[in-house]
Amino acid sequence: MTIRTVLVTGATGKTGRRVAERLAARGLTVREGSRSGAVPFDWEAPEGWAAALRGADAAYVNYYPDLAAPGATEAMGTFGAAAAREGVRRLTLLSGRGEPAAVATEEALREAAAGVELTVVRGAFFAQNFTEGLLAEGVAAGELVFPAGDTPEPFVDVADLADVVVETLLSDAHAGLVHELTGPRALTFAEVAAELSRASGRPVAYTSVTAEAYAELLTGFGLPRPEAEWLADLFATLLDGHNAEPTDGVKRVLGREPRSFARFAAEG
Repeated sequence: MTIRTVLVTGATGKTGRRVAERLAARGLTVREGSRSGAVPFDWEAPEGWAAALRGADAAYVNYYPDLAAPGATEAMGTFGAAAAREGVRRLTLLSGRGEPAAVATEEALREAAAGVELTVVRGAFFAQNFTEGLLAEGVAAGELVFPAGDTPEPFVDVADLADVVVETLLSDAHAGLVHELTGPRALTFAEVAAELSRASGRPVAYTSVTAEAYAELLTGFGLPRPEAEWLADLFATLLDGHNAEPTDGVKRVLGREPRSFARFAAEG
């Protein structure tokens, strides 16, 4: 299958931006879908999805806020049906590792997009969350607060994840597969804080809090309470130890080892 045009949803986000850059560098026509971009795409406005998909050979499906979020299953069903109607031939879906609710949403997309090749990429907790996402401001101020206890997590570098996504979009070898992506070894959040301290030359202290306390913290930053409570509960669930074992997903797809967290901290 020859892929020439790819819709990238969430093209201004951590993964979408990197996927779009890599596709463009390889000569693909990239439709950068976002709420304010040249290709309008909003997960809360399904009436615009068909137009964004029309004429695309493939799409990177990056649902916000998470495939385990309320309403995600219905959204994936609607999106998958639209993709099939518009003649899209290949989809790569970003999912969360170890999220049972996300697996149900993956299946909703698979069923709705019958006849469309689907690859699922399940990522571990992103290394870039400490420098670009929800935790970045606190880390920059020297404090890492999170409901993770002393549970280790094999953080995945988003650069590796983006390379895998591009490979699944352009290669015929991944249809129907699920790839679980992690870094090479698991670290606790205290070890993450130490790595960030070493790399920056500035102290970063880790404080473990309960999910309830973290939800309160998020509401203090302006997040609506239902969303804050859902997000805090999700993090606490993901970081209960069941995701601690690294996988060889990056190596199986790319033929190389994933980047370590220490390298990410040092190089960005």
